[in-house]
Amino acid sequence: MNSQHPVTILLLGSGELGKEFVICAQRYGCRVVAADHYEGAPAMQVADHAEVIDMLDGRAIRTLVRRHRPDYVVPEVEAIRTEALLDIEAKGTTVIPSALAAHLTMNRDAIRSLAAEELKLPTARYGYADDLDSLKTVIDGTVGLPCVIKPVMSSSGKGQSVARTRADIARSWKHALKGMRGDKGVVIVEEFIDFDYEITLLTVKQRASAVRRGSGTVYVEPIGHRQERGDYQESWMPCPMPKPLVRKAERMAKRITDRIAGPEGAGLFGVEFFIRGEEVIFSELSPRPHDTGMVTMVSQDLSEFELHLRAILGLPIPRITYRGPSASAVILAERASTRPPRYDGLPEALARPDTQVRLFGKPACRKHRRMGVALATGRSVAAARRAAKAAASRVRVR
Repeated sequence: MNSQHPVTILLLGSGELGKEFVICAQRYGCRVVAADHYEGAPAMQVADHAEVIDMLDGRAIRTLVRRHRPDYVVPEVEAIRTEALLDIEAKGTTVIPSALAAHLTMNRDAIRSLAAEELKLPTARYGYADDLDSLKTVIDGTVGLPCVIKPVMSSSGKGQSVARTRADIARSWKHALKGMRGDKGVVIVEEFIDFDYEITLLTVKQRASAVRRGSGTVYVEPIGHRQERGDYQESWMPCPMPKPLVRKAERMAKRITDRIAGPEGAGLFGVEFFIRGEEVIFSELSPRPHDTGMVTMVSQDLSEFELHLRAILGLPIPRITYRGPSASAVILAERASTRPPRYDGLPEALARPDTQVRLFGKPACRKHRRMGVALATGRSVAAARRAAKAAASRVRVR
């Protein structure tokens, strides 16, 4: 990281994860341009410059690159015209972790096919459908009931549901259509796996040219998490998991991230797995900091945002120091509102030692929208989880 001018980062997507990333980037003297499809997005509030664009418009993305001449383009959301990123990278601008990674992982069908068919990673049985009739055909012929139905392009559980009976199928299809992002009207239909627990394995890729020795891949200890409505509700560390299974997950994460990042790709991936007995089953992958990884803001010295930034800038990543049992719990909006949100209960939420709250600053609410997160440490994982959930429950969004 040697230059005569500040490193410029173009952030495509400006949510709460992007906000924490921007704060880290500015601590290292970077200039950040935050883009999203609406004004006042969380990362815009702390960035050097904000741009409102339709990120499914490839021409608009190319215009931003020409205007700001970023050193790095960093996608933060799924709904981006990723063909434009492939073109931008081909013309010499670095896309994080790579344009191919962004292109493949923005669509669940592409990354699932790569994982299962090319890399032969264990996954749930699955199929794709683009209308109600083909959805019924996939369920009857391949996946069976119950099954999980979700748009190939969405985030934070939007459009995801479980169909347990045939009567649920039409409802799930309508729910998926409503929750789709982008312009790809396709769903992925997955076998319902009765797992013991699920984890996120944060996997950090460093450029081959920036690593003096070793593989250039760094893993954060597995993060346990719980979901509702297909969206993360709480996460915790450490997640008790036999070492052989951890190593198996690491090998699988390395194979898929090596494949899509390439030797000069850099950045952090959130790789999700189901654990069932001795099985480690690949679920999903995000080429960026992960919502379940917000626990790393209290669990260790290098958060997922710091790790992402260091990998991007080619800075050293020393051994991570963990601080003991830690947990996060989300703060949700109870109802929709177009007015700027107000928050009650912060004094009560922060009264317990070793508890923190992050409010994201989103300009409007919708029911179950993630508006903040409570973070806590404790003598045990159970104690940390109780503390985080108690703090989150005391913050009321209105």
